[in-house]
This record gives sequence, C-alpha cells and structure tokens, in this order.
Amino acid sequence: MRAEVTVIGLDGGVPGEEARTALGRARFAAGAARHLDAVAPHLPAGAERRTLGALGPVLDELAEWDGPAVVLASGDPGFFGVLRALRERGAEPAAVLPAVSSVAGAFARIGLPWDDAVVVSAHGRAESGRSAHRALAAALAHPKAAVLTAPGTAGPEAFLPALVAAGRLVYVAQRLGGPGEAVRAVGPQDAGRTDWAHPNVVLAVDPERAVAPAVAWMPGHQGAPDGWALPEEAFAHRDSMISKAEVRAVALARLAPRPGTEVWDIGAGSGSVAVECARFGARAVAFEAAARDCERIRANARAHRVYVEVREGRVPDSLPGRAAPDAVFLGGGGDAAAAACVRRFRPGRVVAALASVDRIRTVHDLLAAEGYRVGGTQVQASRLAPLPNGSLRFAAANPVTLLWGTAGPGGPGETGPAGIEERWR
Repeated sequence: MRAEVTVIGLDGGVPGEEARTALGRARFAAGAARHLDAVAPHLPAGAERRTLGALGPVLDELAEWDGPAVVLASGDPGFFGVLRALRERGAEPAAVLPAVSSVAGAFARIGLPWDDAVVVSAHGRAESGRSAHRALAAALAHPKAAVLTAPGTAGPEAFLPALVAAGRLVYVAQRLGGPGEAVRAVGPQDAGRTDWAHPNVVLAVDPERAVAPAVAWMPGHQGAPDGWALPEEAFAHRDSMISKAEVRAVALARLAPRPGTEVWDIGAGSGSVAVECARFGARAVAFEAAARDCERIRANARAHRVYVEVREGRVPDSLPGRAAPDAVFLGGGGDAAAAACVRRFRPGRVVAALASVDRIRTVHDLLAAEGYRVGGTQVQASRLAPLPNGSLRFAAANPVTLLWGTAGPGGPGETGPAGIEERWR
C-alpha cells in the first residue's frame, strides 16, 4: 500500500491537534457519512471522499492510492474496529489516533468501572445466524457485559427481553458523543421496543455484582473455574438425585461449556450440570418438572454465584421456541424428551446419562438416525472409604453409561468468525 494512512477514531468531540493535521494533509478520506460530515471543516477542498458501505472495495481503492489518506472510525479503531481489516491486508498505518471507545463511553455515562466487564460483539457472518445467539449467551453468563450490537437481527431487541427477564440492570447507549445521544435504562415495559437509534451499545449488569469485590486483574471472563466436577455435597439435592462427580467430569468434557455457548440440562434435578456449565461461562438452562427441585436449582445457582435459567415443566412442553442450543445434557425426562431435543433443535453436541441398560440402544439409534457421530463409555467409579477398624477400602458406585453425539462440520453449533464491517462505520 503506497498511501500514507492515518486511522482516526471519533467520539463526537473536537479532533485533537495531531488528527487535525492529518486531516488537513489528506487527499483521500474514507468513513461513514456522519464521520465525513463531522470532519468536513478540516479536510482540504479537493480531497477524495468515500462513504463506506462494504469494506472491501474501499480498501482496494486505498491500496492503489498514492499520497496521504485518512480512514475514519468510531471510538477506538483497534477495538473491534477497522484497524484489523487494514492489517490483514498488509497495511501499516502511519499513525492510529484512537478516541474513547463506545464501551468506555457507555460505562462512563452510567458511572460504573468496566475492568470487570466482558465485551461481546454481535457482528458476524450473516449466514451463520449465530452471532446474536453467541453474544447473548455470553452476556447472560457474566455479571457485567457490554454488547456491541448491529442493525438488523443483532439490534438491542435481540437481547433486551432475555436480559431483563434475568433480572439485569439494562441500558441502551445510543449515538454516544453525537447529536441525539441518549442512554436509557430498560425495564420490562421497554424490552420489546425496536426503535433504538444506531449506533448503540447494550449494557447488562447484575445488580448484586455491579462492582467486583476486588480490583479485576484480567478484564472480563476470568477463565475456567477453580476446579470442576464438584462433590455432591456442594449442591442441595433430593434423595441422592444428583449426577455423581465422576459422571459430571466426563459429561462436561463432552458438553464443552464455554463463554458464548448455550447448554440445556434436561431433567435437571439439582441442576448440578447446569451450574457447572455456568461456572465455565456458558449460558445454562435447566428444565425440571418438579417445583421443589426448581427451587433447589435456583438455590444452587445462587450459592455458586452463577445465573441459571430455570424452566419448570415437562419436556417437550417446556422447551422454548428459540434458536438451538450448542449442547444438551439428557439427565432425565425419558425417551420423549430426548427425541424432542434432538429432532427439533439438532444441537451441536448431545450427552445422555443412562442408568438403565434398556435405554442405551434407543438413545444410540436416535442419535445415529439424526446424523450424529455417536460414542459412549460406562463410568464405574470406586471411592476411597474407611472401614470401622481404620483400614481403607474402595466402595463401588453404581455404573452409569454416557452416550454422546456430535454433529458433523457445518452442523448446528458451527459459527463463523466475527465480522467488523458494521462496528467501525
């Protein structure tokens, strides 16, 4: 690239001296219409101007440009911004002049620190259809989140109903730093609105954890929990109706919970699997028919300081009418529940825990018939236990069979890389 490119971030304020100098020398300027209008007084009269639509054509033209040029972006060009696209095309900007990012500005408007927040982008390939799903899953699993929205299917309306229902304090920060700036707290009466001004950022905050108890040492998600496959004593449960720790260890390995994924726990009982998935940063949904057990699930989630969505009722009647989850754990509910989850939603991963040998063939054939790659193992653990005389023995637990199915490439759960085209306009 022969152009001498300066990338300038704008936040609604007056450009700094270095930015004004670069603008005054520019012979080529690319940016959103509102950005070009904002810097028009600083551009030479004869400068070429390109209003950005798709990134590719403008970057191709810029690659052939000879002379000083500026690329305009919202906020910090290096934060989910155009700088990545420039570098991927081999460009080495002469200078990058960031402004306040939309996330920093939004949290500043509501007076909260954001070093303990997770920032998720809803931008991505339209054909994947999973960008908003992934962003919502991450936002629900974390006590403080900022969602970088996109016009269309990933606008605020894609996130607000679920975030408000989860008890979050929710804000929509619109047109920060520009004409018509507005930061609105969203309650149940506003959750269904669709007339939000773009660009905007959605903030979601757990009211009980609006400020982390200690200074965050790593922004956002803190990584894997400190231990998993927790002992049964870590959960309130009824009559030993709980997945044993050894079974959960294998199930978690196959479910692969992580930020941005949604995992369903069918016939959840105590909710131990759902809680463990939430501890890994996944959006966890527990389905349970018994009202008393639903209360136990909520109590277990509170005890472990995670959010688990609890849906009371029998499966399939209680299954939601929304996008497919990334993974499903079948701990109960019987063959009808298994068939409904697999055939209706086709999640990317399915794990079934079976205490009865009679059900192994039924579940195996169901997964195979739906095109899953099927595997399985029998978990038979013996735990160290003392004898009355002080000796030690191993006490055998009842065996449990785990079957799992994994969708093939391009199947449910497959997501494309996040895009940036809307973020920097």
